[in-house]
Amino acid sequence: MYNSKLKALTFSFDDGVTQDQRLIKLLDKYHLRSTFNINSARLDQAKILLVGDVTVSHCKPRPCEIKAIYQNHEVAGHTLSHPCLTTRSDDEIVREVEQDRLALSQLCQYEVVGFAYPGGSQYVDDRVISAVRTRTGVKYARNACTSGSFDPPTDLFNVIPTASFLDGNILELAKEFIAISPHSPKLFFIYGHAYEPDGYSDGWERVEKLFSLISHKDDVFYGTNKECLLF
Repeated sequence: MYNSKLKALTFSFDDGVTQDQRLIKLLDKYHLRSTFNINSARLDQAKILLVGDVTVSHCKPRPCEIKAIYQNHEVAGHTLSHPCLTTRSDDEIVREVEQDRLALSQLCQYEVVGFAYPGGSQYVDDRVISAVRTRTGVKYARNACTSGSFDPPTDLFNVIPTASFLDGNILELAKEFIAISPHSPKLFFIYGHAYEPDGYSDGWERVEKLFSLISHKDDVFYGTNKECLLF
């Protein structure tokens, strides 16, 4: 159970971009909790990327800002430099994951124990998972694919989220989750990137609509990834 409740909701957002600050304002407004997965070696870098046909900012905050920005949420690892881990040696996988974890722990002044694999599920295999599981201080690791399911993960080093937060069916999934009265624990795990709403004319409105719909339910525990996975 999640803090005496059978239902829990958690969010996870990758890359540690400046749009996280806008997202955090909305999360805090609706009393929601999230985990933010950060590449520590890319902090204080600025670039742009395409979301569909729209150019969006992909800028990172400065290292000295991390503790304050994410103080109400959880910081987790995402590797130092966001490489394709399946092309790296075991030692390089461990270096990318563990050095990022230690750097973030120093910035946040608490032990960072979570992790999200970079680049999507096609860049995760059994060898990568084994290296993270057996040779780092990570205690849970999230993949970047979706299950559509509210069943809790069976492997803490290959956690599959329920959905992406801008999926076309996300509101239907949210309504389904709200309606269920389970007899065993259920977890609604939503992931994404805070820059994604910038790629849509109504992106941020869609985010707030989801947050408004899913928040303030008496039978739901709202927690970070760590709080929902390592309880």
